[in-house]
Amino acid sequence: MPDVFTKQKRSEVMSRIKGKGNKDTELAMIQILRKNHVSGWRRNQAVLGKPDFVFPKLKIALFVDGCFWHGCPKHSNMPRNNRKFWEKKLQQNKDRDKYVSRELKKAGWKVIRVWEHELKFSEKIVAKVKKRFEK
Repeated sequence: MPDVFTKQKRSEVMSRIKGKGNKDTELAMIQILRKNHVSGWRRNQAVLGKPDFVFPKLKIALFVDGCFWHGCPKHSNMPRNNRKFWEKKLQQNKDRDKYVSRELKKAGWKVIRVWEHELKFSEKIVAKVKKRFEK
């Protein structure tokens, strides 16, 4: 099915989609951290890659990656329309994620990446975070 918008209008519509406060990811992670009394995290810190959560004293960067936007091997479905665009876009996202993780680690940061679908298993996420506290 062809797009109902012109390329210019579609670009305008897509540019208005917020990159913060996503209820399925960041807000769900806030609930998990609070429920399990995990403290010391901050949001919107000036750290490479804009981690969703930063534990500044421990130099831990926590990213909550959406399954679609970050190419989850289990749940990411490639759109049928405009396939070349989406392949390039999603590959760039994955490449950027690898680059950011590598550079943060070089700078002495511990990096935690959580898939959107993992948010259903809060105990595993909390264990993963607390494990990084100990290292």
